[in-house]
Amino acid sequence: MMALIPARGGSKGVPGKNIKSLHGSPLIFYSIDACKKSSLIDRVIVSTDDQKIADISQRSGAEVPFLRPAELAQDNTTDYEVLKHFLSVYDCESVVYIRPTTPIRDFKVIDEAINIYKNKKNTITSLRSMHRFSESPYKMFKINKSGFCEGFFEDFNGIKNHTNLPRQSFPAAYQPNGYIDIVKRETIENGTTYGAKIFPYVTETVIEVDTQFEFDLLELQIKKYDKN
Repeated sequence: MMALIPARGGSKGVPGKNIKSLHGSPLIFYSIDACKKSSLIDRVIVSTDDQKIADISQRSGAEVPFLRPAELAQDNTTDYEVLKHFLSVYDCESVVYIRPTTPIRDFKVIDEAINIYKNKKNTITSLRSMHRFSESPYKMFKINKSGFCEGFFEDFNGIKNHTNLPRQSFPAAYQPNGYIDIVKRETIENGTTYGAKIFPYVTETVIEVDTQFEFDLLELQIKKYDKN
């Protein structure tokens, strides 16, 4: 299968995030390396608008046959747009979507997810990795226009004051984590990224990098593994 790694150059939270050094290697290297070690991925394509990211990706073993158009590398660019652009160039039935912001991966987990997808692809519209979230969305708040806390939902099983219920009262919640997604051409051609029948591939909890704080956490995690 082909793997697609989306890596635009205009990160706001952490400037230069995709090529920022993490334990001595550019962030994007870790995702490319995991794909290269997979026995079920035969090509690794990086989609980027940035020449520096392209150069580093190629040195890390990925293909960057073209730069992504700037209009498809904005803050509000969606996965759907990136995938649709990729599938307009490459003729493949499915694509493994690997986000560089989830750098710590086991290639054996990637292979397991791909095998599950292959066995289920006729009955699902996509596969998405996720891990169990520590809290339920029912316990979270938004700040309303008056400046006060307000739950995201009107009630839970008829209970208005649901944010004060113990977390065990709520169904388990799962957060997509970017470890591995697998998307079908058919689903994209039907006008949606993941479709209505998303198979949940549950992984261990992983860190996604969107802030410097998360970068620092990953540095500590990698150093811990190095000592073991």
